Parts: sequence; C-alpha cells; structure tokens
Amino acid sequence: MKTTSLKDIANQLGVSTTLVSMVLNDRGDEKGISAETQKKVWDLAKKLNYRPNQVARSLRLGNSKTIGLIIADISNVFYSVIAKSIEEKASENGYSIMFMSSEENPEKEDEMLRVLMNKGVDGLILSTSFSDRNQIRRLRDSNIPFVLIDRYVPGVKTNYVVSGNYQGAFDMTEHLLSLGLTKTALLSVTPSHLTTMKHRISGYQEALRKNGHQVKNKLIKEIPYNNNIRENMEKALKQLILEEKIDSIFFLNNKLTIEGLNALKRFNIRIPYDISIASFDDIELFKFSYPAITSVSQPKEEIGKVAFEVLLNQINDREAKTQQIVLPVKLNIRESCGNIVKNLFTDI
Repeated sequence: MKTTSLKDIANQLGVSTTLVSMVLNDRGDEKGISAETQKKVWDLAKKLNYRPNQVARSLRLGNSKTIGLIIADISNVFYSVIAKSIEEKASENGYSIMFMSSEENPEKEDEMLRVLMNKGVDGLILSTSFSDRNQIRRLRDSNIPFVLIDRYVPGVKTNYVVSGNYQGAFDMTEHLLSLGLTKTALLSVTPSHLTTMKHRISGYQEALRKNGHQVKNKLIKEIPYNNNIRENMEKALKQLILEEKIDSIFFLNNKLTIEGLNALKRFNIRIPYDISIASFDDIELFKFSYPAITSVSQPKEEIGKVAFEVLLNQINDREAKTQQIVLPVKLNIRESCGNIVKNLFTDI
C-alpha cells in the first residue's frame, strides 16, 4: 500500500507542499494561512490516512517525541507496572516509548544505550545495572537527559527516583522483632552492588543494632539469578533452618519470595507455624495466598509517573536542577508472620 505524502495532499488541493507542511505542523496561523485552507488540508490528510515521517520530523524540529526505556527484568511485575505507568504518562504528553530489557547485564545495557541514542531519542529512563561510576559519567557527559529508577550509582550526581529501601527494610525488621522473631535470616540477590539491595541490607542491620541484637553475617545469604536459582535457594534455606535454627526469613524482592515459598512448600514447612516470612516488594499474589504474605509495598505507579515528569522537565530545560527523589513505602501486615513452633524441620 502506497504511503500518502505531503506532495499527494498538495497536488489534490492545488497548493504547495510547503503550505501543507506548515498546516500539519500547526504553523498555519503563524504563516497567515486561512482557516478554510487549513481545514481542507486537515480533512484531506485524515481522509488519506496521512502519517508523518517521524525521522524527518525529528530532524526538522530537533526532537523525536520518543523516550528510551531500559528496565532490568520485564518478567518481574515490579518493572512491568513501572513501564506501564511511564508509557501512560508519555502518551498523555505526546511521546512514544522505545522499550528494552537488560536482564541485569551491564554489557547488554551499554549496547542498548548506544542503539537508543543512535535512534535519536529525546531522553532515557533506566534501571541501570552499571557498577562502574565511569559508565554513568559517560552517559551524563553525552548531554542526553536521563533519569535512573529503582537504583542509582553512588558518587555520580544524576536524576533518580527510588523507593525508601532503607526505611522499608528497617521497619520490617523492627516489626519482626516486635513479634519475638529474633533470628531473622535475610535473603538478598545478585548483583550485590545495586543500591537497592545495599540499602535494604543496611536497614535490616541497623534495626537489629538499634534493638540490641547482634548482626550475624551468616544469616545474610545472597542468591544469584541464574539457572540454578532453585538449587541455590534450597541449599541456603536448608543451612539456615537446620544449622542456624532461624525463626523467620525476610526476602528482599518478590522473585526471591516466590522461589522461597516454593522451596518451603517442598520441605513441608508450614507458614507461619514452623517459620514466618516477609517480603520486600508486594504483588497481588501475596494478598491472596494462604497465608497472605507480610510485605513492604513500593509505589510502582508513582515511580513511573514521577520519573517521566522529571525527565520531561529535563528535556524542556537542559539547565534544570537534577532531582534525587525517594518515595515512601508501606508496611503491609498480614498472616505470614506469627507464633513459631520450633524443631519441626526433621523432614528436610
């Protein structure tokens, strides 16, 4: 099917392509083109299903009305909700999204950034997997507006929008202690350099210290995201339950929580009777599981909305002050934490 061009519209109306271009770029009034002529151009463009050449338009106007979005893991509902929120805000403001998932791979993320910048996007939103400050500095020095979400790189001043990771972990740990659960294991995830995990671990540790409890590093386990996640989870839980005699587990993201729940079920461990569990990051499943899972919920939709607003402000004003925004989290008290029946781990 032949694509309708400006020339096609101009020929049918007996006017110049320049006139048609001015009308379709909302410059008709500015150029003194009559309302009647403008209406004829718009009506014919609609009738012929005219679609502007976005590449040519971006070169002409100096913008593409396109945002690049790189998230860490599209299979994680946390990121998919954020992406949906960003897309909605972008659409409201006349922008489209070029979306990519880095799978927590810095090399892949670096290549994605090159692709998006070569496409001429007006700005970037990314949940970076970079650990090297120089990588983020190079991105900053490229002069393309960008906003980091969920995590940031310490020591480099950039725009970012994150959750209250430290406070959420602190509050959850204090809640578990208030229930008499004094041997809480913490399950984190690689890559360990992410500020998300570092701040959650710090919140857990400080809550223990503040309440007079010793921080035991052997109760903190790191589970790598790889093909052996089930095996790694089972190994960690067996050691914690059998050797350390823990009474509770605090999983530091929703994917770890789901893997942990599956492992505990295979071990025939009852929640919360045999062991209590809590999750950082809440998903719908946790509200309706049995028992419902105590969790820290993050403002996912708000992260996406605020990140786009910060980016749009930077696009419109390149001299705008960088913003570091930490959004509050919420503690959801449910049934997965309760009285502990000890010494019921003989089936493992």
